[in-house]
Amino acid sequence: MDIAAAILLGLIQGLTEWLPVSSSGHLVIAQTLLGLNVPAEFDIVIMAGTTLAILLYFRARILQLGMGLLARDPASWRYIGLIALAGIPTAVLGFAGRAFFKGLFSQPLIVCALLAVTGLFLLLAGAPRPQTRPLDARSALLIGLAQGVAVAPGISRSGSTIGTGLLMGVEPREAAIFSFFIGAPAMTVASLLEFVQGGAALMDPSLMLAGSLAALLAGYASIGVLMRMLQTGRLRWFGYYCLAAALIFGLLIGAGVRL
Repeated sequence: MDIAAAILLGLIQGLTEWLPVSSSGHLVIAQTLLGLNVPAEFDIVIMAGTTLAILLYFRARILQLGMGLLARDPASWRYIGLIALAGIPTAVLGFAGRAFFKGLFSQPLIVCALLAVTGLFLLLAGAPRPQTRPLDARSALLIGLAQGVAVAPGISRSGSTIGTGLLMGVEPREAAIFSFFIGAPAMTVASLLEFVQGGAALMDPSLMLAGSLAALLAGYASIGVLMRMLQTGRLRWFGYYCLAAALIFGLLIGAGVRL
């Protein structure tokens, strides 16, 4: 892998991690079409870039939440409790199905099929409906369960969690922020686990730096795009994209095309 490929994969990770189109699915497809065999540690560092994008984009909200915790504000403690509650089904499903989900990363055609599933779900979740229900324990558990399912490549983590929130009646912006806030710790834990268990070989630091920086910049930009599209009720656009991408990429991979 050269510097151009590292930047390209970083951009793909950053753009698709927070947009509801499955970053893992796009990385599997991109690596297949480009004929790349990417070390696990590279995936970890570019994922760190997108996680940092969340911390920077929502720094004011995070600071406000932290100050609320220090001031023993009940609302802040309740919100942290909901984040922790959502993490329970994510951890149970993620660890229980880890071996199965990991095996799917070597099955690009299955990944394309799961990307189509994401598209159909987004079309359902993006349909107009009243969004007046506050985030509660039940919705947090279901959103966490959706995040656990999204360990499978092709199933969008942000799409499944935001979509579940919308189906539960949660306001779009709040559903997205909660999705991001439960996603950051889940991604961090998954990355650390992969690093400890994977035993990845050392890689050129310049490639990791280039990839993570590209992921950070693209991730920060993609968050703003998603927030605007959610506010204008255009989540379904991503559903149409996922269906089209699944069909096109599936045909290319099935035909043995390599770029």
